[in-house]
Amino acid sequence: MNLQTNIPFQSQQFNQIDYNSKVLLLGSCFSENIGEKFEYFKFQQLQNPFGILFHPLAVERLITNAINEKVYAKTDVFFHNEQWHCYDAHSRLSNASKDQLLLDLNHNINVTHRFLKEASHIVITLGTAWAYRYIETDTHVANCHKIPQKKFLKELLSVVQIAESLEAIMSLIKSINPDVSFIFTVSPVRHIKDGFIENTQSKSHLISAIHQVVEPRNHKYYFPSFEIMMDELRDYRFYNEDMLHPNITAVNYIWERFYEVWISEASQSTMKDVDTIQKGLAHRPFNVKSDAHQAFLQQLKTKETLVKSRFPHIVF
Repeated sequence: MNLQTNIPFQSQQFNQIDYNSKVLLLGSCFSENIGEKFEYFKFQQLQNPFGILFHPLAVERLITNAINEKVYAKTDVFFHNEQWHCYDAHSRLSNASKDQLLLDLNHNINVTHRFLKEASHIVITLGTAWAYRYIETDTHVANCHKIPQKKFLKELLSVVQIAESLEAIMSLIKSINPDVSFIFTVSPVRHIKDGFIENTQSKSHLISAIHQVVEPRNHKYYFPSFEIMMDELRDYRFYNEDMLHPNITAVNYIWERFYEVWISEASQSTMKDVDTIQKGLAHRPFNVKSDAHQAFLQQLKTKETLVKSRFPHIVF
């Protein structure tokens, strides 16, 4: 008996990710789930330098500001609930010190600018088509930072708006890095706070817009994270207790499918070595001074040296 409907996959024939690749991951919290896998296996990666960005206009603003090397000033931040915030960034960057927030924003803009010029792959995970427009400045924000909702207009971005934003993102990046590949995906996290029907509207707009811009011949790809969750893992045992976010089993499953398609075969042996080292470093022995443990540490050090000799950027 086949108790699961499986999405057919084929390994990507061109532009696969290996240990020489540089991968920038932007977007919803699901991009960080996958980003953590890249981090664990020691790929060259940068994930969400401005924190989680839920909708495409927020991603577009980050890319625009990074390419233009925007310098954030005091007028770009505000004080609320004993913290300084920026409407362009997630609350993860918020700080009790205004100067520290500005330092972090400008540092991350510079890091993003440099990484964009060298990136081989940009992975963008869109979470929602709902966006909030700050009435006072008539601009969409990346995060409301718990400012009273009456100060914002909630808008459902149209398919056209989203597609135009994605085209703008790709055009901007290609202006400084013409050979980069784009991988788009839609987060399987359900935004029930918007409403059940509204969440379905949102996801449908995102999926429709992405498929208007995807063109593999031009290095613009789609990876079906949303479809895997909805069709292959259609069971609440694959969700966290909130019944909205994929649990670790689901994340691992989707990562395995991504791995099958996008990770080069040549990288797989290195990934196994890195996994062995990572597990070894996490091991807590009963007796740290025992001969057996010292021999184990020496074997681990030898394997670590071998991996670093092939890829000097790897640091454990």
